Amino acid sequence: MQHQAEIMQIPQETLPRRIGVLLFPSFSNHCLANAVEPLRGANTLSRRALYDWKFLGLDTAGVASSSGLIVQPQARLTDHPGGDALLVMPSYDFQRHATPDAQRALRAAAARFRCVVGLDTGSWLMAAAGLLDGRRATIHWDEMDSLAEAFPQVSVTPERFVIDGDRITCGGATTTFELMLHLIGQHHGALLRLEVAALFMHGEADPRPDPMARLSKDRLVQAAVSIMRRNIETPLTVGAVARRLGLGQRGLEAHFAAEAGMTPRAVYTALRLRQARLLTERSTLSMAEIATRCGYADASAMTRAFRRAYGQPPTALRRHGISSLK
Repeated sequence: MQHQAEIMQIPQETLPRRIGVLLFPSFSNHCLANAVEPLRGANTLSRRALYDWKFLGLDTAGVASSSGLIVQPQARLTDHPGGDALLVMPSYDFQRHATPDAQRALRAAAARFRCVVGLDTGSWLMAAAGLLDGRRATIHWDEMDSLAEAFPQVSVTPERFVIDGDRITCGGATTTFELMLHLIGQHHGALLRLEVAALFMHGEADPRPDPMARLSKDRLVQAAVSIMRRNIETPLTVGAVARRLGLGQRGLEAHFAAEAGMTPRAVYTALRLRQARLLTERSTLSMAEIATRCGYADASAMTRAFRRAYGQPPTALRRHGISSLK
């Protein structure tokens, strides 16, 4: 199990992961937002550019979504030097987009990007380009049979998302969000994944126990983190969080160990200290006021916890922040 400080601190030398978002006419706004907003949330919560993305097209013309929103590509796919991941997003009219030109461009891009990701119906274009031969893949469930019939060399599965080496596919807008959370967790740890999920209220659950409504282990952990985030100034006990979800404390601790590799108490502390760091950097509140807002009895108690987590007291962080703005 990783220690709290190890998970909270992202190596400073980590470079932003470069993401290309390839849009086709009639792409889904919902899918696009679920792809890039979790990355933006990860950047915001970590206060660093962990991800950098650019919108791409097969040409430079504005691309209209299925609901009429126009996105202006920042570059043509053929002009992009490549990066860590290419997100392929056709959504509707996807078969019409599987042209020879598109297939050639995707095959060439696969050599420049570390992985190619088919979102919603993007796996169809990947399969047409030969990028899924001999691979496992999924697609929007309405098109699963069609994909299997058209491309028998692809092993089509009904999973919500599939990671097969440097080929990733998922089946729709909601599963796109789940995939991005999963990748954030792989790249930067379980705590950031849980925080991003809570930022978008993903995994929220009715706190009243309902024996007929059973959540998965992952959703239970996300629901618990959401409850913690809403109770920063007056922290709850771990037992109280568990009771709101209809669990015992040991049951909740077991879920956190399995899904996050941390105890609920460690996650709760990390959330409170992240809030303390945010207030230190972005406000002029006194340390005593920040301590109160983050659930500490006094500034000394907060400072001790802050130093253990970040290697310096909050006053030093504030001095650095002020000097960097001059």
